[in-house]
Amino acid sequence: MSKQVVLAGFHAVNARAKTKPESIRVVYVDPARRDKRMQQCRDRLAQAGVKIMQADQKRLDGMAPDVPHQGIVALADELKQTVDFDWLMDNITEDTLLLILDGVTDPRNFGACLRVADAAGVQAVVVPKDRSASFSPAAAKAAAGAWETVPVVQVTNLAASIAELRDAGVCVIGTAGEAQKSIYDFDQKRAFAWVLGAEGEGLRQLTRKRCDDLAKIPMFGAVDSLNVSVASGVCLFETVRQRAKA
Repeated sequence: MSKQVVLAGFHAVNARAKTKPESIRVVYVDPARRDKRMQQCRDRLAQAGVKIMQADQKRLDGMAPDVPHQGIVALADELKQTVDFDWLMDNITEDTLLLILDGVTDPRNFGACLRVADAAGVQAVVVPKDRSASFSPAAAKAAAGAWETVPVVQVTNLAASIAELRDAGVCVIGTAGEAQKSIYDFDQKRAFAWVLGAEGEGLRQLTRKRCDDLAKIPMFGAVDSLNVSVASGVCLFETVRQRAKA
């Protein structure tokens, strides 16, 4: 039997209902919520043949603690797209675009990064096994379905994996606020990977050393840093922009 996961909130439940409704075991909804958004979601689930049951606020809170579930929680089969590093190395092409996350342990940030990666057409997200967020209702909600569409590659040694990617022809650029070059100074119309660390801590020293170079996002306001998911979007969509002009 497949492992079950909890999906909380409209984004996560609707995304699964759209991509693979048959994997949803049951959806619990708060009977006190009768607004248009809830009704539309219930109609969509019913049309897909998904079992719907009522549950009060207390029970929903217990199923998805610390997550704004919005009155809807689903139990579904796990569909996490985890692949191994060998698969990734065998599938590198000139069009490869990767996102490498070093030490992003907050599940909401991690989920949001997956959502951005999906939107940018990233081939895979590479993370260390011991310094990364894992599946949780919070991550799934932030990912809005991207957890199940973007392959996640877990590696034991991130620095060594970056070196292997470089040997395979991938240009690997890390992000750092003190870098001399900006994200706009690199030719990204080739196999390319962005490396980002958690907000505050940034990239570990060994990770920095393994990158081809470092780049900064130009900042013109009062703040001196961006949330890692926002920074990922800025970097990835610069690559998308360059490739669209090619």
